[in-house]
Amino acid sequence: MGQSGRSRHQKRARAQAQLRNLEAYAAQPHSFVFTRGRAGRSVQQLSLDVRRVMEPLTATRLQVRKKNSLKDCVAVAGPLGVTHFLILSKTDSSVYLKLMRLPGGPTLTFQINKYTLVRDVISSLRRHRMHEQQFNHPPLLVLNSFGVQGMHIKLMATMFQNLFPSINVHTVNLNTIKRCLLINYNPDSQELDFRHYSIKVVPVGASRGMKKLLQEKFPNMSRLQDISELLATGVALSESEVEPDGEHNITELPQAVAGRGNMQAQQSAVRLTEIGPRMTLQLVKIQEGVGNGNVLFHSFVHKTEAELQAILAAKEEKLRLKAQRQNQQAENLQRKQELREAHKKKSLAGMKRARARTDGDSDAEDPGAPPEAVGANQNEEDEDDAEYFRQAVGEEPDEDMFPRVGKRRRMGRPPGKKQRGKEQRPGSGRGQGGNWRPPKPKGRFQGVKTKLGPRVRRQATGRPSRT
Repeated sequence: MGQSGRSRHQKRARAQAQLRNLEAYAAQPHSFVFTRGRAGRSVQQLSLDVRRVMEPLTATRLQVRKKNSLKDCVAVAGPLGVTHFLILSKTDSSVYLKLMRLPGGPTLTFQINKYTLVRDVISSLRRHRMHEQQFNHPPLLVLNSFGVQGMHIKLMATMFQNLFPSINVHTVNLNTIKRCLLINYNPDSQELDFRHYSIKVVPVGASRGMKKLLQEKFPNMSRLQDISELLATGVALSESEVEPDGEHNITELPQAVAGRGNMQAQQSAVRLTEIGPRMTLQLVKIQEGVGNGNVLFHSFVHKTEAELQAILAAKEEKLRLKAQRQNQQAENLQRKQELREAHKKKSLAGMKRARARTDGDSDAEDPGAPPEAVGANQNEEDEDDAEYFRQAVGEEPDEDMFPRVGKRRRMGRPPGKKQRGKEQRPGSGRGQGGNWRPPKPKGRFQGVKTKLGPRVRRQATGRPSRT
């Protein structure tokens, strides 16, 4: 069998090159472009156009829902290596753009006085040049008139420069520069002009006919007798195809650029075509942190030194109270945890003591009370029942009714004497339910229904007469 197409050295070199590319890509700045609040359809489209400008180092398909807060976006941006947020919002009065540097700020707030979408810019051009290959590399940033004295101007320039990767002019590949982002500062109106262009490089010094031949679309030569007519006079060319070139856009190429006729050390013209979007920005304020913090600069509100000190003292007091509340909450949590642990230890100790009291296996049956205690309790109950019977009936109970009491009496009676037995009416014993009634006394007049006078009744019962 033959060897594989790549040797071990080639595979190792390719893996190392891919690793270097990944590290270089991770070191470049990345951005999120999205809207917040009720932005409207136009502002939503403007955010998509700005996202198109920031390609390819931005999240092209980013979706932010209404329930997602700014903290959620910051939490997601950290692992993804995102360094900047561009947030567009709309109020009743104007549209705003916030430029945030992650993770510690600052935050620049711009008011968008005017803006034009990409579709409107393209529709106003006679011919536009915009294709997908232009967005494979970040645009070239051009800052104009940012040399004005002022810390806020320098901070703005630094923020815009950090939006895109830096370029080494000695090693840069000109074929990777296909777009240009121009930000112009007007000191008089204090406004920023945001413009986005497509770059085209064409050779100069050739006739219009020669330029036509160098293009991909070959001209129509049906009316010409010879090709020399096209090269010499440039007939059959419209005036719209002729673009004026001069000293302002002609340069000598340090390296060959993609395109017919763009050779190294030859004169070529750099032409710009605006592809949008177009915005006019005005700086409103600069804040510390991400979305909140001290106001470092404000265009409309100017405070004295005393007011700034008062605001700073109020913020310090607010932070102190917040820290105090956090400490109090931490102490409460610690105290509750200690109480919970103490209760747990106390419960475990009680469970151990309960196990120590039990003899043998805890799953064994309870033997219950000893027989002597059970007999004593039963004797007490029978004695109480016999006493109740004597009080209710006036006679001694039979032996069968309370055997334990009778047995105890027989054991204490002298030998030779027996208790006279009495017949027990059926159903009169214990255990007959709720129908049991004490027996009626048996006297001399049992069953006699004759009326007796009070005197005779007293004589029969033996009660003394009243005097």
